[in-house]
Amino acid sequence: MNSEVIVTCAVTGAGDTVGKHPAIPVTPRQIADAAIEAAKAGAAVAHIHVRDPNTGKGCRDPKLYREVVEHLRGSNTDIIINLTAGMGGDFELGAHDPKIPGPNTDLVGPLERLVHVEELRPEICTLDCGTLNFGDGNRAYISTPDYCREGAGILRELGVKVELEVFDTGNLWFVKQMIKEGLIPAPAMIQLCTGIPYGVPADVGHLLAMVNYLPPDCIWTSFAVSRMQMPWVAQSILLGGNVRVGLEDNLYLSRGVYASNAQLVEKARTIIEAMGARILSPAQARERLKLH
Repeated sequence: MNSEVIVTCAVTGAGDTVGKHPAIPVTPRQIADAAIEAAKAGAAVAHIHVRDPNTGKGCRDPKLYREVVEHLRGSNTDIIINLTAGMGGDFELGAHDPKIPGPNTDLVGPLERLVHVEELRPEICTLDCGTLNFGDGNRAYISTPDYCREGAGILRELGVKVELEVFDTGNLWFVKQMIKEGLIPAPAMIQLCTGIPYGVPADVGHLLAMVNYLPPDCIWTSFAVSRMQMPWVAQSILLGGNVRVGLEDNLYLSRGVYASNAQLVEKARTIIEAMGARILSPAQARERLKLH
């Protein structure tokens, strides 16, 4: 069991959740304010995506990231900023010709996926460690081994801690390979992402198998989506991990009751403390993660 827990709040994500919840953070100010509220509730880390303020859809405009980061850094609230680098990996096969990209394709190389990170230098940045059939239909997320290697190398040169996003067991195999190749500074920071179609299922057996396969001396977190988010708080802690909650992964506080990010962090904190563990502050989390 992990008795000292780092809580990450994933405040908005890039999924099609606008319209499914009355208060999904969309504008840079809304996203930053949600992160600040989550920090005040106990989150040490804010995982940040941005959205097009006009459409609400996920995007990768560096100007929007800059607005969020500047607002967070200008606030009086301490929070570790964790920016996604997951945007720019979507490929949709054309309905009639697979060689022609579908309308939901947004596919760029590893350098372009990290433009905002190079400019803003957050403390942490995510790196999705494999290609995945993302839900039903013809959409896939593309992250090849060489793309991952190049992204990890860029982040190491920038001095930004990489959070290695693992969506299936093969992703974890490749994470261990990158560590072996010296691409990942110690301690490796690994996020086990469960319940996302069609990655690893959100069940205890699969999580335990991945935990047993983790590289030594890593710091890991796991999360599950939707109604499994809060059970996963307890499950992750029992197996020695840390916690991620937030509206990116789950919209509800309880059945039929919409949540805020702060409420989800507060509920996770209640579970953590009821189990006899404690949450770490941003300063304590920086020390644990060896952040610059």
